[in-house]
Amino acid sequence: MSILLLKLTVTPAVIALATIAARRYGPVVGGWLIGLPVTAGPVTVFLIASHGPTFAARTAAGVVGGVTAQGLFVLGFAAATRNGRGWKFGVGVASAVFLASAFAMRGLGLNIVEFAVLAVATLAIGLKLVRADQAGVRGRPPRWDLPLRMVLATVLVITITAAASSLGPVLSGVLTTYPILSTLLAVFAFRNGGVAPALSVYRGLLLGLFALESFALTAALLLGRVSSVVTFVAAFSAAFGCQAVTLIAVQASRRRIAAAERQAALAAARLI
Repeated sequence: MSILLLKLTVTPAVIALATIAARRYGPVVGGWLIGLPVTAGPVTVFLIASHGPTFAARTAAGVVGGVTAQGLFVLGFAAATRNGRGWKFGVGVASAVFLASAFAMRGLGLNIVEFAVLAVATLAIGLKLVRADQAGVRGRPPRWDLPLRMVLATVLVITITAAASSLGPVLSGVLTTYPILSTLLAVFAFRNGGVAPALSVYRGLLLGLFALESFALTAALLLGRVSSVVTFVAAFSAAFGCQAVTLIAVQASRRRIAAAERQAALAAARLI
């Protein structure tokens, strides 16, 4: 089976499974699931096949730095929409913050462990500032939502892997982390229920990014030193281990949102 065929099948299948689970369990879970290496994982695998493990290891290191950029993206969106601004303004500001931080990190001169510490600190600050304890209106997603996500994810993977030689491994890794899938979910949530459910998506993303960080850090440290099979077993084990830990926080957020929704329903019933 060719690499292109794998890109056209594996990536959309993973996105479809994550999306279906997210629709059933709510926006926080949606963002949390998308935090898994659903894009970075396939990109790393394909880069090993096309450029070798050393190149892929440096790409994984770029993903480690990209987690910081994603965390700053979320903080930028939260700040931009705080005073009633719309989602377009929020995504525009957040995207500018992401790109500025992504290119700025190239000049910091940090090693991979220092980048990992910076990423964890950014996620911790984001979780402190971005709350998910407000009720929002839930709507039924349009029919084109799932196909669009599958297409966007596949295009992102193909574009990054095709342009990897020109972009270089580190920048390829950083740009892989642009939160296109969680933003699609957040925009839909915003359009249906306002800023509260959109921030719920992004809080879930922040929790899920610990898994991406663990995956990328493990892959960057092991690729080229041990076999690719051992590397990916270890990397995905680390990612799913983090997901198991952060699931506790996800469940707590879901309970807070459910309580807020019940209060909102009771308040609406009193007005009738």
